[in-house]
Amino acid sequence: MVLSTDSRVLTLAFARMADALGNSFLIIVLPLYIASGQVTLSGIAGTELAGFVLREETLIGLVLSLFGLLNSFGQPFTGRLSDRSGRRRVFVLTGLVLFGIGSAAYPFLTSYWSVLAARAFQGIGAAFTIPATIALVNDYAESDSERGGNFGVFNTFRLVGFGFGPIVAGILITGGLGAEGVVTYTLGAASLSGFNAAFAVAVLGAIVSFILVAVFIKDPPAAADAASKDVSLAVLDPEGDGLDPVFVLGVGTFLMATTIALFATLEGPIRTRLGESTFMFSVQFAAVVIANVMFQVPIGRASDRIGRRPFVVAGFAVLVPSVYAQGIVMNPWLMLGARFVQGIAVALVFAPSLALAGDLASDRGSGTTLSVLTMAFGLGVAAGPLASGVLYNLGGFSTPFTVGAVLAVAALGLTYWQVEETLSVNNESVAATPQD
Repeated sequence: MVLSTDSRVLTLAFARMADALGNSFLIIVLPLYIASGQVTLSGIAGTELAGFVLREETLIGLVLSLFGLLNSFGQPFTGRLSDRSGRRRVFVLTGLVLFGIGSAAYPFLTSYWSVLAARAFQGIGAAFTIPATIALVNDYAESDSERGGNFGVFNTFRLVGFGFGPIVAGILITGGLGAEGVVTYTLGAASLSGFNAAFAVAVLGAIVSFILVAVFIKDPPAAADAASKDVSLAVLDPEGDGLDPVFVLGVGTFLMATTIALFATLEGPIRTRLGESTFMFSVQFAAVVIANVMFQVPIGRASDRIGRRPFVVAGFAVLVPSVYAQGIVMNPWLMLGARFVQGIAVALVFAPSLALAGDLASDRGSGTTLSVLTMAFGLGVAAGPLASGVLYNLGGFSTPFTVGAVLAVAALGLTYWQVEETLSVNNESVAATPQD
């Protein structure tokens, strides 16, 4: 099924995989790099700000969160600009250059504020790259009956890069599975620390992505057409009495992403409760990504034949029990099963939601419309860990997952009552689509 995908979409998928691999490297590397002492925190760590003591963990969290915040909040603006200009490719290339410069700078930075600035630089770069890339995938769909499959393929490759990057980063830094400490690589007369090797791979990912986009990707006519469209966003549906369906999908995507990120904060309590190893926890954490990789493409292609809305509604319906179960199970394998089912739920929602928003984007501008969903996903991933920690302290172990299930119910209700089908499954283009 992947081989039947437009070669331009495959190129963008490979480019996004390389870029995501580089970014996920840094999620693992930067906390270790800052904590290693190679970045000075003197004069910052331990100081009091408005009654709050800045600790090393807080400063590391700020570095990691700043990327997501700038990336997410910047996407609606860059998406709109790419629609106004009708030039997607230059936005993607600009973002990759910014990300690559930030990655290349880390080995030369010794102050915390300079590291924070480099991460902010990368967040702005991602804000340029992501909405323009998603808009290109949408623009390359020659008909509505290809859009779901395109997004399924694209998301699969992106998740492969993001999901397996941390594993590769850990091996690269320490020199092998289960090894401790930072390894040093000898290259002739020169030596390279594991940190610098990881930063180099992040730069390489940006370079590979840049070359693929620069050589093989051109702006399609649909991108130029978007420059003349009304690219405004609305909360209320301008053609109906309810909420705008893109806004509703954005809210649902935010709530879904929040439930995904509840898990990571509670590693200690989860391992203690289930009596499991760090490895088992990592497998449970990765189960959502693995399920997405397995099901994104077939679900995306099925949504091109059956319709978008049934999959989105079904996904939120499955999300409710899978999130709730994580707060009550007492067995590591049951937790693994709940996480895997949650991954299936996410696969049911995400690609069909992007395809549904893409169907509507023909009249609104792809960059602006689709940035609502990509921004919402990023904000949800950023909000989830914080919400999990607060809810755990306010209630108990099951509280974050119970609230997460309630959020999934809210997303299900909003989608069921406010989102209509955009794909006519009886029209000639869908009927003529060959079965995979």
